Amino acid sequence: MSRLFGSVRSRATLGATLVVAVALVAAGTALLLSLRANLTGEAGTRAERSAQAVASELAARTPLDKLSGLDAEDTPVQIVDEEGVLLAASEDLERISGTGTSEVTPAPAPSDEDDRDDLDDRDDDRDDDSLDPGEIAPGASYTNGTATIDGDTEDYRFAAVEVETPDRGRLTVHAGAPLAAEHSAVGTALTAMLIGFPLLLGVVAAVTWLVTGRALRPVEGIRREMAAITASEDLRRRVPEPATHDEVARLARTTNATLAALEASVERQRAFVADASHELRSPIASLRTQLEVAAAHPELLDLDGAVEDTVRLQNLAADLLLLARLDTGERPAGTRVDLAALAREAAAGREGVTVEAEPVEVSGSRGQLSRVLGNLLDNAERHARERITVTVRREGGAAVVGVADDGEGVAEADRERIFERFVRLDAARSRDDGGAGLGLAIARDVAVRHGGTLTAGAAPAGGALFELRLPLAGADRGTPRA
Repeated sequence: MSRLFGSVRSRATLGATLVVAVALVAAGTALLLSLRANLTGEAGTRAERSAQAVASELAARTPLDKLSGLDAEDTPVQIVDEEGVLLAASEDLERISGTGTSEVTPAPAPSDEDDRDDLDDRDDDRDDDSLDPGEIAPGASYTNGTATIDGDTEDYRFAAVEVETPDRGRLTVHAGAPLAAEHSAVGTALTAMLIGFPLLLGVVAAVTWLVTGRALRPVEGIRREMAAITASEDLRRRVPEPATHDEVARLARTTNATLAALEASVERQRAFVADASHELRSPIASLRTQLEVAAAHPELLDLDGAVEDTVRLQNLAADLLLLARLDTGERPAGTRVDLAALAREAAAGREGVTVEAEPVEVSGSRGQLSRVLGNLLDNAERHARERITVTVRREGGAAVVGVADDGEGVAEADRERIFERFVRLDAARSRDDGGAGLGLAIARDVAVRHGGTLTAGAAPAGGALFELRLPLAGADRGTPRA
């Protein structure tokens, strides 16, 4: 069963069919009840009219054997007195139920003297609420029952009407109207529903199955293409995008955007690994050469060069490790850091560096922010002629750290490219002087992880100006910007 309804298509079809089935059953039940009530009410109205006609004749002193209402073929009539004794009934009535009096043969007529005695007794017992002679009680009471006329038994709706006669006292007239039309109409409607409802449900199920399948066809195409991409590991492929503006089209576009981002990430990682391997190979090869020469000729050992290559290798490994941690989405600790004090610590011991700072606190990792300032000062020292200026100020809801030098500056076309990993401009091609090209890339990644930005521009003295903007401690960081 779970496998049968394991698809969205089958569950949608089942759900739509069940909803329509419940609605049809409820509507059909309400229709049958309403139809039955209306037809039963019409039969009751006909029965009341027949009873009112007989009561009118009784109120006019018409003898029982002269009542015209007793001759109707499809309207059984009974007339009973206050004691429930049957006084008259329809000629062809053989059996009756539902009127409270099952007798169909009238009792023997009383003598005139008995009639007068009974009338006197009823006059003595009459209270203030009784009807006047010749008056018919308003309204009628209704019951359902059966009657057999000329051997045919049918269901009837009976109406009981009371009348105060001048000679016989209060009498009750029971008149019935057949319910055959009601039974026939309800039966016909029920048969039509029993035949039509299953056909309608079948149509609903078929249409839902076809429409759902057509709607989910692009989803199946996306699934097949994703499976093919997974099997081939070719992230350049894209899923088909339907020419619509619905949820499936948005899903396809989002999937392709995800594939594009994944492809870019994979390409970036591949380039990173290739560049890292290339950068590591040089100091390792240099160190190996020095060690091999030292092994063969100890007197030629360049100990300072070996130490320098080892330190460079160690720094490169630390940079790569930090980049790997940043790429995994590591968030900085939420400790308060005074950027002014941090700038003074980073500038300590460096020649030609001037610090102009006001106390400004941000929230983040002290070690990572110190690494950013150190990388910016290292970059400035490699390009400055004589002077480097570090400023720390508050600007709106952000702390701004500026590192400016008086060197040749950065061309406007290169102000974004210098933040890419392993990128060194022409003036910094030397690995000994220019490093591995990771300092600025690390600085920007750390700034972004702290909810800030790092940009390059032109300094007032004509050199390069790097501005680090971070949200103040306690301020909403919002969405990090690159």
